[in-house]
Amino acid sequence: MTKYVIKRILLALCTCFIVLSIAYLLLCCLRIEPRMDPEPGARYAYYMDYVSNGFLVYSLNEARPDLGTPLDVVTLTATNETYYFYQAPVFHRYVTLLTGVFTRWDWGDSIYIENGIPAMQVLTSRLGTTVSINIISVFFSVPLGIGLGVICALKKDSIFDNIVQVLIMVIIAIPSFVLVSYCVLLAYNTSWLPPYFQGGSTDPARRIASYLVPVFVLAIGSLCGYARFVRAELCEVLQSDYLLLARTKGLTRRQAIMRHAFRNAMVPVLPSVVSEFIAILGGSMILENLYQINGVGRLYMEAFNAKDYSVLMADMAFYTAIGLLASIIVDLSYGFIDPRIRMGAKK
Repeated sequence: MTKYVIKRILLALCTCFIVLSIAYLLLCCLRIEPRMDPEPGARYAYYMDYVSNGFLVYSLNEARPDLGTPLDVVTLTATNETYYFYQAPVFHRYVTLLTGVFTRWDWGDSIYIENGIPAMQVLTSRLGTTVSINIISVFFSVPLGIGLGVICALKKDSIFDNIVQVLIMVIIAIPSFVLVSYCVLLAYNTSWLPPYFQGGSTDPARRIASYLVPVFVLAIGSLCGYARFVRAELCEVLQSDYLLLARTKGLTRRQAIMRHAFRNAMVPVLPSVVSEFIAILGGSMILENLYQINGVGRLYMEAFNAKDYSVLMADMAFYTAIGLLASIIVDLSYGFIDPRIRMGAKK
């Protein structure tokens, strides 16, 4: 098991490196816009941020035709020094980024969103809001969804089961952005729901009310997915031969369900719980932008629109690392929940 874990971690690191390398090369296709600031000192500081992050090179007091046409020329009035700023070659930028990351864990500084602040600091400052909303939504969606699925499976084809299945299909069919839009519209037309996220409000009631819309939007889809998935898995297990054998050996229906059916039905459900949490983190971009939540998802769109490359790379590294970590946890969890996998590994 130790060898397998080490192998998976090394494979995840290689995958993360490849994904971020491809993402960086795609970012290099975006053009850096010249700074339209009449103050030479402000323009110089702006370009020097790009230079330190590896996106530009500059030459002092001389033009470099071998580097192409200058992006901008800044002449400092105090010293009469002229700086020609050129867009650096892709390999030069990439080496600069890797050197900063591996030697100082420096992903560069933000240029547009929070000028001069390290990109990772900008990311971590907004991470708490996103994580808190997602944890609360998972806290409600997982137990309620699994419980509803178990009840529907035990009452299969009853009136309650049919009504729940129809409601689940209707909710799942609604696109997420439509659901978010309706919830935001409802918040604008009610006095007890804030029209935008106010998680930092000094009023405790207002702060709690701000979580109602995002938690509901994130939890309702996951809840319906869990209920449908658990119902299907448990219905299949309840009709299996080994469960009938357990009943013939003297176990009651409740004992057979709790000892055998429920545990075997949870084998494919557990990976979906972890993957659903990651999907919620990624899918909250729409919600955070529409409900004005200063989270990681909104930061990604802000960095992309503003061409703040350092923040964008840090954000993509966060999503990539979380996804790969989730896949490792899912694979390791199979051995704990299913004894057959542990026995197979020993053989």
